[in-house]
Amino acid sequence: MHRDTSSDLVITDSVAIPQRELRFSFSRSAGPGGQHVNKASTRVTLQFDVRRSPSLTDSQKQRIAEYVGHRLTRDGVLQLHAQRYRSQQANREELIQRFVTLLREALTPPRPRVPTRMSPAAKARRLAEKKRRALVKRQRAALRRSDED
Repeated sequence: MHRDTSSDLVITDSVAIPQRELRFSFSRSAGPGGQHVNKASTRVTLQFDVRRSPSLTDSQKQRIAEYVGHRLTRDGVLQLHAQRYRSQQANREELIQRFVTLLREALTPPRPRVPTRMSPAAKARRLAEKKRRALVKRQRAALRRSDED
């Protein structure tokens, strides 16, 4: 079976989302713009059903859900909005780019933390500073006791 990959959004080397899985809706933008903003539906909303997407594995769906958090509805639908531009097409293109970037970041595994050791010189400096502070506090306590006498 041959798939038309020209309409797929390439997220990573192993993940591509067909554009048919994305739903777009259009509405009027908010803010200034005069008559144009009152007449034209230039605000674009993208909806992507993460939970039911056949293009993602269960672990990928879980990682995306954790990463996008509040942008996910109870039904597992990711919603993004764009209304920066006066043109519906420009907002749509920006939204697709943001969607790809968001999924790419969500699907990139975090780098493992490499435990490091404190250098002997840094350890010595830290201990010397602790001793100096302890001495200052001891001297203050001694002064306070002699003032009470």
